[in-house]
Amino acid sequence: MKAEQNSIGGVAAGRVLALAVSAAVVGAAMPASVWAQAQNSAVTKPDHGPESVADLAESLTDAVVNIAILQNAKADGEEADQGFPSPNLPDGSPFQDLFDDYFKKKDGGSGSAEKVSSLGSGFVIDPAGYIVTNNHVIEGATDIEVNFANGSKLKAKLVGADTKTDLAVLKVEPKKPLRFVRFGESRKMRIGDWVMAIGNPFGLGGSVSVGIISARNRNINAGPYDNFIQTDAAINRGNSGGPLFNMHGEVIGINTAIISPTGGSIGIGFAVPTEIAANVVNQLRLYGETRRGWLGVRIQPVTDDMIETLKLETARGALISGVIKGGPVDNGVLKIGDIVLKLDGFDVNEMRDLTRIVAESPIGKPLDMVILRDGKEMTVKVTLARQPDEEAKKKTEEAAAAKPAPDAGSADGADKGDKPVDLDPADTLGLTVAALTPENRKELKIPETVEGVVVLEAPEDTEAYAKGVRKGDVIVEVAQDFVDTPEQLAEKLAGLKENDRRNAYLMIANAKGELRLVAVPLE
Repeated sequence: MKAEQNSIGGVAAGRVLALAVSAAVVGAAMPASVWAQAQNSAVTKPDHGPESVADLAESLTDAVVNIAILQNAKADGEEADQGFPSPNLPDGSPFQDLFDDYFKKKDGGSGSAEKVSSLGSGFVIDPAGYIVTNNHVIEGATDIEVNFANGSKLKAKLVGADTKTDLAVLKVEPKKPLRFVRFGESRKMRIGDWVMAIGNPFGLGGSVSVGIISARNRNINAGPYDNFIQTDAAINRGNSGGPLFNMHGEVIGINTAIISPTGGSIGIGFAVPTEIAANVVNQLRLYGETRRGWLGVRIQPVTDDMIETLKLETARGALISGVIKGGPVDNGVLKIGDIVLKLDGFDVNEMRDLTRIVAESPIGKPLDMVILRDGKEMTVKVTLARQPDEEAKKKTEEAAAAKPAPDAGSADGADKGDKPVDLDPADTLGLTVAALTPENRKELKIPETVEGVVVLEAPEDTEAYAKGVRKGDVIVEVAQDFVDTPEQLAEKLAGLKENDRRNAYLMIANAKGELRLVAVPLE
């Protein structure tokens, strides 16, 4: 490193020396006044810092609000806040009283035996009084008050909230139209673009910070539709729900989360992009709830060890591992093993892309879907239904679980035999397997809706075990062909070896009936 510094310094010195020499030669032949003018124009000393954002900030602060709520205190031992610890300030710090007061209120301290207060941020999107914030800012609130930059306060009611994107819409009743801001297009934002955050950090009131977009499409495991903008603009506790602006004064994100060991900003903040938020907010305003699209399939990631089997150049797309009965595509248009590459013009680079695109796509309208099937790309038409709520899903699962078991003497019962077939373990990937029967279903708690060959033993030294196959799993398909006896399983695997296939492409069901695809090496 020292050598590099010396080298760079030498080059720089050489350039300065060359400039000085040529200037001296030229100076000898030109009038003194011209020489002085040339010197002044050659070196311009800056008389101020970076360009000010004061005008932009001034035009936006009136549309950004502070949100205060009251909520029922948590039971003993429960946290009253969102998991950010209060800062440790040295005695005598100038803001110690303010911070102590803020965090005592947040954590249900003295004077709040039954109620606790919480502070967050939000912004006005309609002069009639519609305000956007985070769901976690107002969750559990018994009373919501919105504080404006001019000192006025208005009571707010909750219009609707969405836990999956952590967004909420409030409504106040102003006496005159409010200053508001508009959504911009977050898809146009690039890494390195300047952004401005305005909010209510630590209850201090309207505060402005500036930074850049550090990254896009961040997945922080906050929800099923993670696609966060990451920024180094200072975002602290109390900024939640506040806007992230581009340099045109348009909202391109809603500040939602930070990564911090202390609870304060370390330059890693996350905002929900407007490409997700705008649609959610619009639905909350119209219906008081979200109405997302539903494809009715189970999906899993495409992994590197599946590339050869699936005839892909790189691991991309979302793999269909199951089609839900009665769902929107339970008509044969999609098959298990299909890889979704594109939907409605949007690329599906990884599994979570499909989840997000489906949720944001229109319901009841035929959409083009590009899939890869048997190594060939094709376009099919799919029509999304409305995503069922959690209660409806629960009832469907309960109904499936209540399905009566087949009689012991039926074709699906004991006639298959409940003992392992005398096969060489090498013929079944080193696994001990058997046909499904009422007895082993009960013992291993396998749902009646699952059919295939049950794994009775999975030695730890096998490739199948390394790929996650365990006792109680059910092998449903091999290379997209259904199997329900150990003999069929061995025959399919032998056929793959004869065709010089390196991996066996297995559909596996676990004890809950959830399907997944694994590629197990045959060698």
